[in-house]
Amino acid sequence: MIKIVAVLCSLASPSNCHEQIVTTSDFAQVSVQSCLMGAPQLAEWMNQHPAERLAAWRCVIGQQTGRGI
Repeated sequence: MIKIVAVLCSLASPSNCHEQIVTTSDFAQVSVQSCLMGAPQLAEWMNQHPAERLAAWRCVIGQQTGRGI
């Protein structure tokens, strides 16, 4: 499984950031290459959440949870 984990910051309060699983390969066509290049699923998710700014993202491969996710 591949997860796309985004670090999102509130536009109203830029220091208020959190991690969010954007999608997993269980629900979308996510390859390691597309994840590393900024998967289209990430752009689509951001369009649906205009009150947040994307600060960073990472790809998590396998069932690892790490960083509380």
